[in-house]
Amino acid sequence: MRGGWLDALRFIVAALIILHHFQGAGPLVLAEDLHPVFERGGFLLTNFFLIDSGYVLMRVYGGSLAGGRMSAGDFFAKRFLRVWPAHIIMGLSLVALVVGGTAIGVGPRAPEWFAWDQLPAQLGLVQAFGIPGGYGWNAPSWSISALIGCYLAFPWILKGLARLGPWTVLALGVGLYLVANQLTWSLFGYPVYQMPMGYGFIRALPLFFLGMALAWFAQKVWIAPKLAGWAGIGAALMLAFVQYFDKHALISLVCISTIILAAGAVPTPRPSKWVEKAAQVSFSMFITNEVVRIAWFGVANVMIAKFALPVAAQWALWGMGVMAAFVFAFLFHVLIDTPIQDRIRVWLKGRSRPRPMGATQPVPALEG
Repeated sequence: MRGGWLDALRFIVAALIILHHFQGAGPLVLAEDLHPVFERGGFLLTNFFLIDSGYVLMRVYGGSLAGGRMSAGDFFAKRFLRVWPAHIIMGLSLVALVVGGTAIGVGPRAPEWFAWDQLPAQLGLVQAFGIPGGYGWNAPSWSISALIGCYLAFPWILKGLARLGPWTVLALGVGLYLVANQLTWSLFGYPVYQMPMGYGFIRALPLFFLGMALAWFAQKVWIAPKLAGWAGIGAALMLAFVQYFDKHALISLVCISTIILAAGAVPTPRPSKWVEKAAQVSFSMFITNEVVRIAWFGVANVMIAKFALPVAAQWALWGMGVMAAFVFAFLFHVLIDTPIQDRIRVWLKGRSRPRPMGATQPVPALEG
């Protein structure tokens, strides 16, 4: 159900991702001067984003793919074209910003983050598969790159789960994550959640599959709404409590999984259009905020140095920058992303032609 808790969580996570990316740009580095949880937020929110992606796609597309109403190719085309146009627009905008700023004498203060040899892999969204490049520029897009691989794997994973029971699938989701974690420790010296972005697909797939397993379980096993509500609240409180002291990766992962499972099980008697719209904007918030941060503080830092602005004014500029990220994302969603996606949706539906009478396979159809 749109406009419910899952949509609310998508917006909350996107908002916290903005805060995480902006936390080091103020007069104080929040992770160093207030609490390290501001830095650990990246680990938590990325895990949440990847698990939630697997969960939502399983709930939305699992039935269509399993029932033959959508082909694997149509699914991948739909998902790839959902993320790549916005990504390429923001990537090229950042290139224009860096080139234009340098031309007028206000180039980036850290040019090493805008090395040209890193750009091709990032624009092509292949940086999470061991292909050199992708560092700097709109660096958070590594997770979108990793999800491209998850989109390719999704139909085949779904096919493998088709004959398994919900408890078996849930055990597989948990067990495979633990196995992947042990393997990355043994082979690379990292836990799976800290794999470098150049190997982001290895990090993403176990979490994405865990989200798929949670969705499979949720569709097969009835969870009492009241129990789900209390479990979600308890998991959120536990997550906040343990993060105050340390990362506690596995405990945090259990809490995140419980929150997502609970949000999907709690009914939505009165869906909120505002919450639905906020969730729709969340992708634009994610894909645009790094570019906004670079542009905003490129100007703000020049003003601070030129006019020797006091700390209070610097904090005001920081707060305005955070708000600018929200406003820009909304405008990008309404004026650019939605019109593009409307055209893509019409084009994709036009590709799904009815089969001749007597065809033995179901006609693939795309969901809106």
